[in-house]
Amino acid sequence: MTDSPPNTKEQIIMVAERLFAEHGFDGTTLRNVVSEAGVNLAAVSYHFGSKEDLYRAVVAKYARPVVDQELYLLSELQKGLEPISVEGILTALIKPSLVILSQHADSHLVTAQFMGRCRTEPEPIQSIANEEYDAASQAFLDVLQRILPDQSRSQLSWKLDLVIAALIRVLTEAGKPFALLKSNSSSDIEETTQQLVRFLSPGMRS
Repeated sequence: MTDSPPNTKEQIIMVAERLFAEHGFDGTTLRNVVSEAGVNLAAVSYHFGSKEDLYRAVVAKYARPVVDQELYLLSELQKGLEPISVEGILTALIKPSLVILSQHADSHLVTAQFMGRCRTEPEPIQSIANEEYDAASQAFLDVLQRILPDQSRSQLSWKLDLVIAALIRVLTEAGKPFALLKSNSSSDIEETTQQLVRFLSPGMRS
């Protein structure tokens, strides 16, 4: 049994994701999208409205499952009998973004690059991604503040920003020569997560 071809909306999102990953928001036009997706501009307007709304839809496609999984793992940590560690928190934050790549085997490099790039766009476009991730960021800061009470929320916030910056770098460089994340295999994802956590944990504590 073969997979059914993507419908018009899915086709538009798939093409838009690749173009946004390669060229960024400003470097991508709706004309580019409709040309490569083989649809007309009316179809984009019908399903999404503006280019910004299309971009928001692509961000949401990846951000929402990542945030759901981050919050789930954080919740499981807090239910556990063992004391919560910085390593556990960072694993819960980092791993979902890498795991989602294994669910997109055919386009994992494009997905990785888009997930990284969407959080480095200039304002106000970057705010689209920040809004999607904000609930998770605040939840992680709450837990970090409980286990690292000597640090202010401001200190923890900029340290968390550096953790995200490292993750973004790993995502945008995925699959390139000397990249930390070599592929979307479960073993590479696990190894990449562990290496990032080992590298970032001391900085979060200091």
